Amino acid sequence: MSAQADSLKSILFALGANFAIAVAKTAGAVFTGSASMLAEAIHSYADCGNQALLIWGLKEARGAPTADHPLGFGKAIYFWSFIVALMLFSMGGLFSIYEGVHKLHDTEPVKYAWVAVIILGFGVAAEGLSLWGCLREIDKSRGAQSLWQWFRSSRQSELLVVLGEDLAALGGLGLALGFVALAMITGNPMWDAVGSITIGVLLVVVALVVGVEVKALLVGQSAEPQVLAAMREHLQAQPEVAQLYNLLTQQLGGEIMVAVKARMVPAPSDVALIEAINRVETRLRDQFPQVRWIFFEPDIKD
Repeated sequence: MSAQADSLKSILFALGANFAIAVAKTAGAVFTGSASMLAEAIHSYADCGNQALLIWGLKEARGAPTADHPLGFGKAIYFWSFIVALMLFSMGGLFSIYEGVHKLHDTEPVKYAWVAVIILGFGVAAEGLSLWGCLREIDKSRGAQSLWQWFRSSRQSELLVVLGEDLAALGGLGLALGFVALAMITGNPMWDAVGSITIGVLLVVVALVVGVEVKALLVGQSAEPQVLAAMREHLQAQPEVAQLYNLLTQQLGGEIMVAVKARMVPAPSDVALIEAINRVETRLRDQFPQVRWIFFEPDIKD
């Protein structure tokens, strides 16, 4: 099995980069009067808050099972990831669009545009470092899948959010650079306002795409397809299992619940049958450490 990506490391990479960028963008927005720069500053501060929520979600997801939550709190990370997607949509995307529309009706010249370009260039470098850190962790688990295939099949919602944020941030910075340059070249501050609106639209689209993926996890999804296929192959290869009828899984954050229905090889006694099932479960956990709960039903037909 492929290694598990370190979500916390990716989040901390993004948090450090976004905080440094947010401070630089704020200074740049005040100094230059750039709407695109202000939109990017708000976006970066929102991203910092988003990463703090993801860290909280990871902490909450590690909570021990209780009587009211017998399967633990693993899916809490999906809730917080969905909240982050909503914040990216509202605080990032909608605010940027609002700011741009406001500037269209009350345009102000961009002061010291070269400062904005320098800060945006710094932002591209910092966000590129954050994206590199995120992709390095993703590569540990995606195997031969393309990045889009991994995005559609991954069950690590926090990594989905960080990847979406990093891509949106780099795209937004590129747009901001382009529109600030247009404003400088043409002398028309309207391009700065158009840049803010375009950045907002980009953030809304990314938030919606991420939100759809996280919603599926929040409602309930199986283990990743390749993990499910590997589990099926593993169980069918066990000498105690005569025929695997059904295998159901539920992804609960970083852990998996497994339900198995199988016909077992005839055993001389009830105790021997139970011991055979226990051996199969032990081997399954050894092969797939993320499996926490196993419900095994021996049967003679599907």
